[in-house]
Amino acid sequence: MGDRNSDGSTGIATEGGDAAGAAGTAPDAAAGGPLDLNLLRTFLAVHRSGSFTAAARLLGLSQPTVTTQIRALERQVGRELFERLPRGAAPVPFADALAARVVDPLDALAAVTGHGGPLDGAPAEPVHLAGPAEMLCHCALPALAPLVEQGVRLRVTTGLTDRLLDELRAGRHDLVIATARPRGRSLSAVPLADEEFVLVAAPTWAERIGGVGRIAADGPAVLQGTPLVTYAEDLPIARRYWRHVFGKRLTCEASVTVPDLRGVLSAVVAGAGFSVLPRYLCRDALAAGALVLLHDPQDAPINTGFLVQRPGSADNPHVALVRDHLVRSARTW
Repeated sequence: MGDRNSDGSTGIATEGGDAAGAAGTAPDAAAGGPLDLNLLRTFLAVHRSGSFTAAARLLGLSQPTVTTQIRALERQVGRELFERLPRGAAPVPFADALAARVVDPLDALAAVTGHGGPLDGAPAEPVHLAGPAEMLCHCALPALAPLVEQGVRLRVTTGLTDRLLDELRAGRHDLVIATARPRGRSLSAVPLADEEFVLVAAPTWAERIGGVGRIAADGPAVLQGTPLVTYAEDLPIARRYWRHVFGKRLTCEASVTVPDLRGVLSAVVAGAGFSVLPRYLCRDALAAGALVLLHDPQDAPINTGFLVQRPGSADNPHVALVRDHLVRSARTW
């Protein structure tokens, strides 16, 4: 993804209700004991939908009942779980961790009992997912294939982060894979995956500059005269790599620009020159010997991608299903 383009709060999120005050500041006598399954189901519904009101509709409960149950769970765990927002509720980090622990067991239990499973009932609306074309095509869509087979429908949009986040705020998307954490508090974001950037070329170019260890010995000047392949004229990923690894400003111009990193990869594998690419994108080519690492620094630059959802944006349970599946799958990207 590269250069392409909340702080603490008071009370529990209860849109249309009162804040929970000191909920979560001190555990009561039940803290540390077994957690009530009904409370956990309600918690997961709020976490998935991003809204107490939406969770109430999904569960067939009243909004005050959902609020009461979340307060009860907060007393049990001794922590605040959600942050109040103008529209919806944003989970605190502890809530994200709790959701990750309970989502699989609760979904499995729902499937066995036939109650509340995310795929039960009438067909849900399509999930509108957006993000960088490369990560969507190389990582996200293959990971989501099993859900499609089970009936989840996807509508996918590619683009740059700033525009996609603006469209998310406007309600055009349900989820966005973003190259940076969004500013402000209107959007809920969780870290998705770190991408490492690597300096690569076809083996023939490595030989021309004197071997894969030449840059480590003599610095990046040995690449002078070697064509650079990048996805934009301003060389954002390559410039960042040069600053981070070599502490220097990259001054060369691109020989080939392709506005898609998959195209950059194809050109570099074919021998067009060198480039800086996400490791996940060129892992197979490196393993096959079609590309080689020109340099292997101890501290390679990385970029953290985020999965962003607008709280209260959808009552569709498949949105939460896609989100949770992406977060789990991204651990292997």
